[in-house]
Amino acid sequence: GLRDAGYQYVNIDDCWMDKKRSGDGHIVVDPRRFPSGMAALGKYIHERRLKFGIYSCAGETTCEGLPGSYGHEREDAADYAS
Repeated sequence: GLRDAGYQYVNIDDCWMDKKRSGDGHIVVDPRRFPSGMAALGKYIHERRLKFGIYSCAGETTCEGLPGSYGHEREDAADYAS
């Protein structure tokens, strides 16, 4: 697997999030692309003794026009760490 080939990280780039935040301001995982959610994906990655990285943007939107963290830094940091 990846770990045996020398990899330590699996990093998810742009387009993992849905087009809109939830009503209470939290970023939402795109259910079409990740139907089991990020927690399940993180568990899968960690079970294989790899580290899980996730892309976000400090601006209002990502390069693809999806929600960035600007104005939601605290919520996003807490969500990513959970």
